[in-house]
Amino acid sequence: MNKFVLGTLGLAMSAIVSTAAIAEDITAKSVIESVLVFPSGAEVLRETKVGLPSGETTIVFPDLPAETVPGSIRVEGSAPGELRIGSVDQRRLFVPQSGDDNSSERQSLEDELERLRDERSLLEGRIEASRTRQTLLKNLANLPTVPPGRDGGGSGGQSWSQLLALISTGMGDVHKDILAANVEIREIDRKVADLEKQLQELSPKRVQRTQVKVFVSTDGAFDAELTLKYQVRNASWVPTYEARLDTGAKDREPALNLVRRARISQRTGEEWKDVGLKLSTTRPTSGSTAPNIRPITVDIRPPAKPKPMVGTLSMERAEKDVAGFADESKVRRRVARGAARKMAAAAPVVAKVADAPFQAVYTIAGRADVLSTGEKKSVVIGLEDLKPSLRVKAVPKKQATAFLYAKVKRQASTPLLPGAVTLFRDGTFVGKGRLPLISGEEHELGFGADDLVRVKYAVVNEKRGETGLISTTQTDNRNYKITITNLHDTNIDATVLDQMPVSANDKIQVDLTAGTAPSNTDVDDKRGVVGWDFTLKPKEERVIDFGYVVKWPSTEKITYRGR
Repeated sequence: MNKFVLGTLGLAMSAIVSTAAIAEDITAKSVIESVLVFPSGAEVLRETKVGLPSGETTIVFPDLPAETVPGSIRVEGSAPGELRIGSVDQRRLFVPQSGDDNSSERQSLEDELERLRDERSLLEGRIEASRTRQTLLKNLANLPTVPPGRDGGGSGGQSWSQLLALISTGMGDVHKDILAANVEIREIDRKVADLEKQLQELSPKRVQRTQVKVFVSTDGAFDAELTLKYQVRNASWVPTYEARLDTGAKDREPALNLVRRARISQRTGEEWKDVGLKLSTTRPTSGSTAPNIRPITVDIRPPAKPKPMVGTLSMERAEKDVAGFADESKVRRRVARGAARKMAAAAPVVAKVADAPFQAVYTIAGRADVLSTGEKKSVVIGLEDLKPSLRVKAVPKKQATAFLYAKVKRQASTPLLPGAVTLFRDGTFVGKGRLPLISGEEHELGFGADDLVRVKYAVVNEKRGETGLISTTQTDNRNYKITITNLHDTNIDATVLDQMPVSANDKIQVDLTAGTAPSNTDVDDKRGVVGWDFTLKPKEERVIDFGYVVKWPSTEKITYRGR
């Protein structure tokens, strides 16, 4: 019977131990395999291999960054047997920051602090003893005066002189001892403060991390491979470009080489070392639906009720009217607040819709490191050779300089995202610009002043006068002369821009005068902007005569705005 009981107890204990072993958490050591970086945020993929017992097990990932986006964690796995992944829990906690073992250095600092504090205690005792001596000397100085010769003999005065000299010397020595001890204590306090600061810097720091628990069950014991994906916020990439223009020659067409780069940075709290990098143009945090539009109604404002006159209305009627006005005022304030709330809620949602239709993923060749310090890492994501068409543009009214432009049209399937562009012309840096979002449309890039195209601007006349005998009309005649010369050895396309006033009143009439008719009016949908397009041969000079006349009734006065 006893053997059976012992055997039963042994089996029960074995079952308990076995159950405890199964229920024990397994801490997984994972490594970052790859990172998918968005314009705002990133998705991190970690991999690990764990040995799992048969039955239910909890796998713990303790070292995810604190800012892991809740709800973004996904766990996948593969195993030689049946592996079932249950719930995934996450929580934030504080853990000691890992680093070098500095316990010996900390112990040395603590020993030095203890020695300095003991030395300070000794100095405080020394000051206390000096103050006791000081008290005794003061008591001697307060002894009652004894007349000389009372005890016989004339030596009393000499004794008191010696006593006073002793008191004076002793008090001086006491003051020196106290002052010296205080100086030493002050120096010790400075050393203690410095050592405490060093000790605080060496003490293990606690950082906030995210702990993830994955509950799994298996039909046997085997090794399983798990992947963990999650998103973080403090990461981003921005596109940058280098545009290198070869202006060509008589026997060589112009060419434009566009280098596409990405600048990656992150402050997620974890280091991305030797990871595969991918860049995506999608924006997970920009919203997934368009904003709602609420109806707007317009109505006739009801006439205001007349204010009651004193003496014509009864007191009761006046009180009712005042109450009515108060109620109406409250309603209007509520309506105004409601309208303000509606407008404020709708406004911020609109900004990021333009980028939604464009999606692309760039895989960076090789492996890379991106530190969690915010430092930017630049990588090349593409090279393109484009065939530009060159043109000079001049606005001589503002500046007598021609600027070289290169017009390009891309046929690639992926768009160019907005970003800064560095401009080079024939190998020389000429400035910086910015590219807008470009998909398949044409775009012009400016490459600085073209010194081989000369531009001159001259005012021919500017005069005012009157016309008519009965009803006079005021006139303002203005005429200009623009000269542009091509000093290149090849043909060059040119565009010259100027402006004329736009009438803002039916009484004012603006007409072009005889001269060189512009090729375009209202250029780029800008009212009053006129342009001339032409091709200049080598060493050719072109003259543009441009003028306009403004007419208005002499009874009126005009003013020019926006010149």
